[in-house]
Amino acid sequence: METDIKTAKLMIDLYCRDHHSSINGPCRKCSNLFDYVEKRIEKCQFKENKPRCSKCPAHCYNQDMREHIRAVMKYSGPRMLYRHPILTVKHYLTNK
Repeated sequence: METDIKTAKLMIDLYCRDHHSSINGPCRKCSNLFDYVEKRIEKCQFKENKPRCSKCPAHCYNQDMREHIRAVMKYSGPRMLYRHPILTVKHYLTNK
């Protein structure tokens, strides 16, 4: 779960830097998104056996946040391989 939180933070930071020209950390909207994601991951009913959110049978994100995190993942996902290759490979190998 810690790796999921770290990965989400890096993806949100990358997205925000490239879309919102945030130099000194994420903007307010992206900071709120990260806080929301962190709370959702920590309260996940599957805990350590948590599947990827896209494969999860229980959708715990509200519609607005789900759309925002999808946009972040769609943009940041392919770029994470170049920016954080070890974390990206580890994420794909350990998550179901």
